[in-house]
Amino acid sequence: MYFLSGWPKRLSCPLESVEQPLHIQADPQKAFFMVLFPSQLSIWYSRPSVLIVSYKEPSKSTSQFGPYKGAEWRPDSTMIAVSTVNGYILFFDILSSREKYIYEPVYPKESSHVKRTLHYKEEQCVPSLNIQMKKVLDLQASISSLQCMVEDLLVATADGYLHLIHWDGMTNGRKVINLCTVPFSVDLQSSRGSFLGFKDARIRDMEYCATLNGFAVVFNDGRIGFLTSVSSRFTAEQLYGVCLQDVVDGTCVAVNNKYRLMAFGCVNGSVQVYTMDITTGAMQLSHKLELMPKQYPDIWNKTGPVKLIRWSPDGCAVMVTWKCGGMSLWSVFGAQLICTLGGDFVYRSDGIKKDPLKIHSMSWGSEGYHLWVIDGNCSQNTKCKRDAKKEAPQFSILQFQFIKSALAVNPCMSNQEQVLLQGEDCLYLNCGDAKQVQSPRNTLLHPEHKPARGRGPFSDGGLDSQSLSTLLGHRHWHVVQIHSTYLESNWPIKFSAIDKLGQNVAVVGKFGFAHYSLITKKWKLFGNVAQEQNMMVTGGLAWWNDFIVLACYNLNDHQEELRTYPQTSNLDNTFASVAKVQADTLLLSVFRDIVILFRADCSICLYSIERRPDSLNPTASVQVLQEVSMSRYIPHPFLVVSVTLTSVRTETGIGLKMSQQACEAESIMLNLAGQLIMLQRDRSGPQIREKDNNPNQRKLLPFCAPVVVAQSVENVWTTCRLEKQKHHLLEALWLSCGGAGMKVWLPLFPRDHRKPHSFLSRRIMLPFHINIYPLAVLFEDALVLGAVNDTVLYDCLYTQTSAREHSEVLFPFCIVERTSQIYLHHVLRQLLVRNLGEQALLLAHSCATLPYFPHVLELMLHEVLEEEATSQEPIPDPLLPTVVKFITEFPLFLQTVVHCARKTEYALWNYLFAAVGNPKDLFEECLMAQDLDTAASYLIILQNMEAPGVSRQHATLLFNTALEQEKWDLCRHMIRFLKAIGSGELETPPATPTLQEPSSSGGFEFFRHGSISLSQSAEHFHSKFNLQKTLSMPSGPSGKRWIKDCDENMYIDMMLWRHARHLLEEIKLKDLGCFAAQLSFELIGWLRKERTRAACVEDFVTALKKLHEDFLWPFPVIPASSINSPFKTGKYRAGTFLNVEMDTGVPNIPRSHSWLGTISSSQREVDTVSSHGPPMQDTFLSPLLNKGDECSIGSATDLTEASSMVDGDWTMVDENSSSLSLTQSELEHLSLELACKGPHKSQVQLQYLLHIFMEAGCLDWCIIIGFILRESSVINQIFSIMQSSDIDGEICQNIKTGLCAIDEWASTDCPGYKPFINIIKPQIQKLNEITDEQVQPEAFQPVNPSNVTKQASPGVEESMTSSSHCTNPQSDAANSSVIRHEEDKSTTEEKDSFQDDSYDCTMS
Repeated sequence: MYFLSGWPKRLSCPLESVEQPLHIQADPQKAFFMVLFPSQLSIWYSRPSVLIVSYKEPSKSTSQFGPYKGAEWRPDSTMIAVSTVNGYILFFDILSSREKYIYEPVYPKESSHVKRTLHYKEEQCVPSLNIQMKKVLDLQASISSLQCMVEDLLVATADGYLHLIHWDGMTNGRKVINLCTVPFSVDLQSSRGSFLGFKDARIRDMEYCATLNGFAVVFNDGRIGFLTSVSSRFTAEQLYGVCLQDVVDGTCVAVNNKYRLMAFGCVNGSVQVYTMDITTGAMQLSHKLELMPKQYPDIWNKTGPVKLIRWSPDGCAVMVTWKCGGMSLWSVFGAQLICTLGGDFVYRSDGIKKDPLKIHSMSWGSEGYHLWVIDGNCSQNTKCKRDAKKEAPQFSILQFQFIKSALAVNPCMSNQEQVLLQGEDCLYLNCGDAKQVQSPRNTLLHPEHKPARGRGPFSDGGLDSQSLSTLLGHRHWHVVQIHSTYLESNWPIKFSAIDKLGQNVAVVGKFGFAHYSLITKKWKLFGNVAQEQNMMVTGGLAWWNDFIVLACYNLNDHQEELRTYPQTSNLDNTFASVAKVQADTLLLSVFRDIVILFRADCSICLYSIERRPDSLNPTASVQVLQEVSMSRYIPHPFLVVSVTLTSVRTETGIGLKMSQQACEAESIMLNLAGQLIMLQRDRSGPQIREKDNNPNQRKLLPFCAPVVVAQSVENVWTTCRLEKQKHHLLEALWLSCGGAGMKVWLPLFPRDHRKPHSFLSRRIMLPFHINIYPLAVLFEDALVLGAVNDTVLYDCLYTQTSAREHSEVLFPFCIVERTSQIYLHHVLRQLLVRNLGEQALLLAHSCATLPYFPHVLELMLHEVLEEEATSQEPIPDPLLPTVVKFITEFPLFLQTVVHCARKTEYALWNYLFAAVGNPKDLFEECLMAQDLDTAASYLIILQNMEAPGVSRQHATLLFNTALEQEKWDLCRHMIRFLKAIGSGELETPPATPTLQEPSSSGGFEFFRHGSISLSQSAEHFHSKFNLQKTLSMPSGPSGKRWIKDCDENMYIDMMLWRHARHLLEEIKLKDLGCFAAQLSFELIGWLRKERTRAACVEDFVTALKKLHEDFLWPFPVIPASSINSPFKTGKYRAGTFLNVEMDTGVPNIPRSHSWLGTISSSQREVDTVSSHGPPMQDTFLSPLLNKGDECSIGSATDLTEASSMVDGDWTMVDENSSSLSLTQSELEHLSLELACKGPHKSQVQLQYLLHIFMEAGCLDWCIIIGFILRESSVINQIFSIMQSSDIDGEICQNIKTGLCAIDEWASTDCPGYKPFINIIKPQIQKLNEITDEQVQPEAFQPVNPSNVTKQASPGVEESMTSSSHCTNPQSDAANSSVIRHEEDKSTTEEKDSFQDDSYDCTMS
């Protein structure tokens, strides 16, 4: 409600006095404030804070009267009464000279500010005042308290008397009342009261409450009470009081006239706030203001007695100070807003503790924007310095600046969803940029503008995330500076309002008003200043569509009026619609097309407002609908805090249809001094059946007698919007109750439109606590918006000792930050407590589309778990099982439980899982639901609650499942997890392994880092590994740990080998490459060991088809006219397209390295041709950028230095292509051949896999990849290797058989491969000759299926794994059939986009 802003200002005083001020007090109009010294009285102007006049008592009079002690203003600010130590009261007249000013603003001659208003000097100039002593009154006793009444001055003396003194007519004498003769009782209904039980009874402090017609008093013995009179005249015979016997430590008192509250400060540092019971007249405790040890453990119970209490001018906040220092600000019903006893107020940036601020006196300024404070610390410090250095004293009056919510003075803002704060010269808005929010919240966004990350797990696209992000988007405010021209003559700002869309704001000052557009960034002021100065807004203002509705007083006509001004027109009375009002308007509010006024005669008047369609300029007409008298129920009109028209009924959805109920103005909500009263329309009569009347002329239904809904209410929020999915939230009534938190009056609906039970209430009041002060409610979004004070230290900028008294050093810089909080989990919990689980489910399902709904469930489970698990006493009816059962109704149950557990202490896990279930069962449910990330979180739980063997078993299951689903990040985490389990089984901390794991040298870094790293030979690699193992073998206990780690590594390797074997058996080379790259799997070394088993190709045709499918590589085709094709005759076979090297004399080179140059050179040629289509001259200048998939993966020429294409290569290709003179037929054939090539990324991956298999010696796979790429050089190189090396005859026979199968398949099913097969026919014939020489005749017999099965069976390591661990859950997957994808465009894009996720870091 109130928030500190910036640094406090220190007032500079021109007085040369050695005295320090002891009392400060503003006058009732807040235009001046007086400062009282021991022998001096000075009067200051409020804005600007400058000294006007000072009166110094002569030394002779000072010795007679004694030092000044206290002072009090007369209500009209024309006199000041000053009390002295010796019992004198000095009356001073404040004389004003209207034609004389001591400060005047000076403007340039060209400025428009010169004499803008008729009485500009009275508004902008500082008047000249004189102080003249009028009379001296000797009471002959020490004065303990001084209090001003309307026309009298009440003085309490130390001898136990009350003196009632008139401000005027001093010759009439005074009335004296002896406290011992005043009867006191526990309430005002007692027929006979008792007198105070001590002779020296006297009043220590007192304050007059006009709305209670009495005085709240604190006696010298600490007891508290209330004095009142049976009539308006205070005499000893008519005065009686109420005294509380249980409070004996009272120190001071302050009253709140608006809420009829009496705040009593106590010796223990707390403030007890009491109210008067209307029926009995007894004092009832409303609430307490006390610091809690949880927030202030160091200062709790160490503040000393309460020294001062001051309510804000609007009665919405109270400032409390203590004797030992510090001050705190609270809302009217006990919500703490600010406290200077913690954080940056107490400690410097270097950690040194500062002295708390000690306040001798304080007073609020106009509208609560300022608080003047006399700093006691500064008085002591300057006194010591003055004694040491003999310098002039430093003035010790500070001015704190505040900004406050518009709800404090304009409660019609409660139906808005924006937070609006107002300062003395600026506004703070949370609505963001109005240009981005030009549609109501219930309109849907254009789908392409929706943020992708704004959707929740249940989102169906209907969430208005734009408006939600606009209201919550960031923590910064949109600050609007109020126009200086308007402020100069109309300060201070009284009211402010913002429209529903957050695009326009309006402010009201002393006269007139002004409004501002957040779209155009411009203010609109009255062009005719006389019209502005002739209007004084009294009842607030509100927005209705694009009209401003306000209640004002016409100074010329002396008439109360209701006016509407259009926002689009100029600000002038000619465009306004005016309706006369019978009495003064105190409050104004708008509901749909109805304006509701509360007037000073305690009546409520309803007006209809509608736009006039016939006028040229936009105007609105206002007509009276209904009047309701509330004089029987309201004792004083000033007590009404807010009045709101709502659609809320006690029987929601029962007697009315939902749409009809939401459109009708069903009830009036009246906040009477914190007591929420509801007046409902009376539908019991026959009026509800009238259907023939015109709806515009029909008579509105009367209202029933008022009913009290809630107590201690500060703010009320409701909405008139309608949405079937969230009718619980939209038809609810939200209440802010200060320290008691919030309350929601929630409607209860029968499920499935069934008839409700007769014993069920139609609504229920649910209280809940929140951590912020609510300023707005987002109904559909289940959020509360607020603001909070934050501090920033700047004392490090001042290091010199002389600068330590600056405000920047003594105080932190205060800023206001936006904040928000979810309240849905509180409401759900309260419903479950009351056994309304069905209503809770309805409410939760309606909010399941909110993006933070999972967090709501987690918060509810966490709070209930913390409370019940840490309870010191047994809970007879625990709520946790009910909450768990409730959460199981949602698919987020498993995630909610594990997230809550991981954010909770380990000691509470047993209590949690006793209600939720065994974590092993929950882990298995996650696996069945394929929710692997949640299952991984449950592994952390199992690791702490179960034996290591159980954790390893479940980790193995999860690891195998993650491998199958290619969750590579999860696989890497599982590898580390399994290693950690292996290290932890010896009950020792994980030791740093002495064996460095060999870096992956199989070339798979290419898939992750984008570059091929050539591996060393297998023999060199294994020798290096064995050498490291030999040199670093430890002994002793560390050796046992090392052996254990080696066993764990072997266990992990066997699982990786098994998965790699599974991928090879299923012919998933693409998945195999990604698997090796992501998990740093040593693919080359493993393939060497498996080349005669799992890495051996059994069916060449099936493998070829599978690779075409996985890599999206089209099968080659031959057109009907290919008989005359130049490619068939071999015209361009050398170096143009097929990259055939007919030279059979390939040198005998080592197979591990020498083939790379050939591959690289041929790869350049393939890349050059495959990445461009005709016309070739145009597309060569932009290589590999003509397809979307090529842009994302980069160019094949970026792979390695050996295969990179430099500018010279581009020039060479360009020259070769330009030298060709191709005919139209040849170009068609060339285009056809280029169309038979697959994506560039697939080509790069196939070439890399070719490199891997060549290194591993898997020649059969090299043959298949060479066929797909139609690289004759690859086939030639393989044949040369088979000729020059001692290759196993069985491998050669397998290759020969496979080539024959491919040839036969191509002849029947795929003739596009025939040209390529014809090219390599000579090499195939040579291969046949080699196999005829090396292989025995029986080798050519058909292969025995049993042998094939034996070769493809799992190796030794797999059998060891299956025998020592649980069954592999992926065993069935190996037998599943492979589904061939259709080679259409949609499938291609889907597959390619899916693989981009796996290869996102591979080819850049």
